[in-house]
Parts: sequence; C-alpha cells; structure tokens
Amino acid sequence: MKKIENVAVLGAGTMGHGIAQICAVAGMKVVLRDIADEHLERGMAGISKSLDKLLSKERIDAATREAALANLSTTTDLPQAVENADLVVEAIPEKMALKVETFRALKEHAPERAILASNTSSLSVTEIAAASGSPERVVGLHFFNPVPIMKLLEIVRGLSTSEETVDAARAFSERVGKEAIVVNDFPGFATSRLGVMLGCEAIRMLESGVASAADIDKAMELGYRHPMGPLRLTDLVGLDVRLAILDHLHRELGEQFRPPALLRQMVRAGKLGRKSGEGFYRYD
Repeated sequence: MKKIENVAVLGAGTMGHGIAQICAVAGMKVVLRDIADEHLERGMAGISKSLDKLLSKERIDAATREAALANLSTTTDLPQAVENADLVVEAIPEKMALKVETFRALKEHAPERAILASNTSSLSVTEIAAASGSPERVVGLHFFNPVPIMKLLEIVRGLSTSEETVDAARAFSERVGKEAIVVNDFPGFATSRLGVMLGCEAIRMLESGVASAADIDKAMELGYRHPMGPLRLTDLVGLDVRLAILDHLHRELGEQFRPPALLRQMVRAGKLGRKSGEGFYRYD
C-alpha cells in the first residue's frame, strides 16, 4: 500500500485549507497551493483561526497546534507544490474544465507514485481521471464543510481506479480521523445526490408558501435530528454551488433535479448565503 507522508493541496479556499489543516494535524507535510498570494494568506489565516478554536475547546493541545503549523508551507507554483507529493488533493472550483486542466498539468508534474484526488462533490471522477494519463491512481475524496469537524469522507471510485488506490484512500481517511464510505462514480455520488434533493424540496416548499425558512429547517432539526436544516445548510454551502450541482444533476439524471426558480433568482441577485451575507437568512 502506498504510504502517504507528503500532501499537496491545490486550492486554499474553505475546503482546501480545511483539508490542508487536517493533514498537517495528522503529522503529514503539506504544501498548500493557490494561484495568488492573497488567497494563500486567507487560507493560512483560516487554518490559524480554526486551530485556535480547537485549542480553546481542548480538542487539540498547544503542541499539536504548533506542530501542525510547522508542517504547512505555501506556494503559487504548481510544479513546486507537487514535486514531492505522495498525495495530491485538488480542491479548486467545481468546474469540469478547470479540473481537467489541472489534472493534465499533474500528468506532467506530479510523481508517478502519487495518488491524485479530486474533492469534487458531484462531477465525474472518471472524466477527471482521463485527463491525468493514469486513471488507475485517480480517486474522489469528497470532504464535508467544515472539514476539521465533519467526520465523513466519501471515497469515489472512478471506472479505472485501482484497488490499491482505494485501499490507500481508506488508510488516509483513517489517519486524518474520518470515517469513509466508498461509492462508485455516478452523478452526485451518494451524499450530494441525497443532500441536494432534500435542499431542493425545501426551497420548493418555501417558494410555494408551505412554511417559513426557519420552520422548514426546524422540522428537520427537531423531527429528524438533523444538526442543521436544509435551507441553513444551503446558505453554508453557497446557493451558487448548490445551483451548479443541481444544473449538473438535472442534465445527467433528469427532471427531478431541475433547480427551483427561487434558487436561480436568488443567485442572480447575489444572495449566495453566508459568504455574501444573505441567503435564506441574513448574516452579520
């Protein structure tokens, strides 16, 4: 089984810096790469803030915090980021063209031993893998937000993903403290397909006046023990992200995933959820 000690994370946004953090806390050397220094600065600030919060809640100790920060480095140079990687995790925006371009670059610059992973939540791992030139070592590693807290890791097996790669992904999942499920490469996998359908129906209910956003969410939180209602979760994920996933699943799987008109209108109005300050709720 491939041993993973050096990790390159591509993309320093919410998911990328969260993935970098848990790898660093687990004792791996991590290079966080993004296209601009300001993105890297925001990512590292997010990691520091998250580690401080975990420290204040006594989920880690001061030595672990300092060791994690020491394990992290940053760069805007892709070849430099991946040159020593045992695992590369792509966490860039959810656009197939960008992911294909990235995996074509990894074909040139990543070591042949490296496992190549995408954090995609719904796009075809098989299509992404085809761009790499070695699809047997490509796998989906779908983390959940916030990465340091959420326990699930969805391992997505592409058409050509080898058993060795899946086994290494399982071992990596255990090392970073996650519980893994393994799914085959179908649109939306397991989690996004179920999650966006629930969110989509909640938006339709709000659109048709069944109940308020707060009461729809409370129904799922108290009636079904969901830690967060589907509309508040959509705000956390980003309405634009949810719309993109629904558009993709609508094309791939059919009419049941057609995005509600309200969702599309809100995205056009710039009401994207927490990141814009307003979605189904308002945020300071």
